[in-house]
Amino acid sequence: MNYLKKYLKTISDRGNIKLSESILKTSDDIGEKYIRSFPYTGHEIGLLFGNVQSGKTGQMFGIICKAADLGFPVFVLLTTDNIVLQQQTLERVKEDLDGFCICGENDGGLFLANNLLQPVIIVLKKNVRILKLWSNILNSTGFMRGNPLFIIDDEADAASLNNLINRDKKSSVNRYLESIKDGASSSLYLQVTGTPQAILLQTLASGWRPFFTYYFEPGNEYLGGNYFFPPNRKSDAVIYLEDINNPTRAVIIRHLVVSGQIIKTGGKVSNCLFHPSVRQNIHNRYAEEVNKELKWCLKFIDTDFKEEFKKEYGFITPQKTKKVPFEELYETVVNLLQKDQVKVLIMNGKSEVSSSDYAEGVNIIIGGNTLGRGVTFPSLHTIYYTRTSKKPQADTMWQHSRMFGYDRDPGMMKIFIDECLYKLFSDINATNNSIISQIENGSERINIYYPKGISPTRISVLDKDKVNLITGGRNYYPFNPDNNTIEKLDQLLEPFDHNESFYQVNIRLMLEIFKHIKSDKDFKISAFNGALLAILANNPTAQGILIVRRNRDIAKGTGAMLSPNDWSLGASQSDKTVLTMYKVTGNKGWFGKKLWIPNIKLPESMVYYDVEEELV
Repeated sequence: MNYLKKYLKTISDRGNIKLSESILKTSDDIGEKYIRSFPYTGHEIGLLFGNVQSGKTGQMFGIICKAADLGFPVFVLLTTDNIVLQQQTLERVKEDLDGFCICGENDGGLFLANNLLQPVIIVLKKNVRILKLWSNILNSTGFMRGNPLFIIDDEADAASLNNLINRDKKSSVNRYLESIKDGASSSLYLQVTGTPQAILLQTLASGWRPFFTYYFEPGNEYLGGNYFFPPNRKSDAVIYLEDINNPTRAVIIRHLVVSGQIIKTGGKVSNCLFHPSVRQNIHNRYAEEVNKELKWCLKFIDTDFKEEFKKEYGFITPQKTKKVPFEELYETVVNLLQKDQVKVLIMNGKSEVSSSDYAEGVNIIIGGNTLGRGVTFPSLHTIYYTRTSKKPQADTMWQHSRMFGYDRDPGMMKIFIDECLYKLFSDINATNNSIISQIENGSERINIYYPKGISPTRISVLDKDKVNLITGGRNYYPFNPDNNTIEKLDQLLEPFDHNESFYQVNIRLMLEIFKHIKSDKDFKISAFNGALLAILANNPTAQGILIVRRNRDIAKGTGAMLSPNDWSLGASQSDKTVLTMYKVTGNKGWFGKKLWIPNIKLPESMVYYDVEEELV
């Protein structure tokens, strides 16, 4: 049986031709590059990276089918530790994939009875009890002693990594995943996520740093980071809270206008999302505000509300449906309000709300952390985002960006957000684009940087002894520098007069200069190269500042290198990388030889994350 061909036909028969084509490309690329050449010895790890809510499940299923066609007999598909999500995934596997023996968490007997006559897919949530159970099953049957295991870890950055790394221990989930992986004669472990920061900052020695990374592009109708947070401008879909007198009322009126358009044109659901802080009392307060504003709408249904409604009606420009005439749309919304058909739902630890509660009708959902991974809101067009954090984490913030998806009409999207929070999202999107660009360019090592104030992920999963920070705005120079070929440096720097204050140069010239610098670990050349490459990934023509000084009679070990004037000159260029090159006379402790010494300062807003590559 050709499993991939059969699965693609299933997708195509549903009318998803473009999705089928995308899955075929991803499956063939990974299959031919990494699965076909799998040596059936050892344990390999890879990363499948796709945008949040861009269709990773279909891509995973395609890869499973391709791997089955290439001889892998056993697959473990991992979900987050959520009962509903595990069950949804299991049901989708059963619905979409034919010819497999499909096992849930309590199907150990089915797994044994199948005896690998059919390839097996075991769908498990990342729960310690469940992982321990299946570790014992897989390791005790003997099947895996002579067969490779393929593990697909959805949201692999969420719970799989060792969050006790800095205490020289292993977290329970991480330990049992390792037991399942290492219990087979060989394995291919595919990490899947839309937020790979924590994974890319793992060390090689940890065993969880991917050997290969593959990015799949979303489909044409996907609205993601570049739509909502485009570089160098504010998205038309965004309105700042600072510009609104009554944000809650504005959000509700917008949602009602959009809902009227959706319902009147045959749509079954229209959702609005309020995303305040994690505190449950705040959720209740917003629910009270929403209900108060809905009552206001009814009270002034033919006067103030109608006036505000008509004004907002003028702003929607639906692209997937024909715009409904105002009076028809207004009548539809009045009917919704009068029949009390606008539901207000609170999603948090105290409230039980399932996906069926917002799968149809007109809904306003209010919540905190429960609005994160794995939660999908259909036809979500209006978002009120007020959540803030003193120490924002890029991956957590991005996973809570439920506005991303395919079933959104760009002419009806509206995000209500404060300007500072919008800037944070824009900065995260810029780094995401840098990561994608590096992957697409075939970079062996993915470099990550963020503005100050944003951390890439939770610190507990990063080895503090191996992950180093290079902070923008600080001057870095080597204590024991050397030059490979001072003649080549002389040649590279010859066009730059030391009497000039500074020169604007391409960042690539700095990379060329660093090729001829050697240093001890106090000034890690590869780390600065990585930071420069990360900048270039987002902007291939990025510019920096070069300062060149010759005949500097500086004493070694004085604790400072730059002259006060050059220090001030570099500090004045706060938004650019500044590389200062001093050629010392060698008279004061430099082993009596002339030498070029670099001093580099990254842009003031930037923090670059460097991972030491040495295996221990």
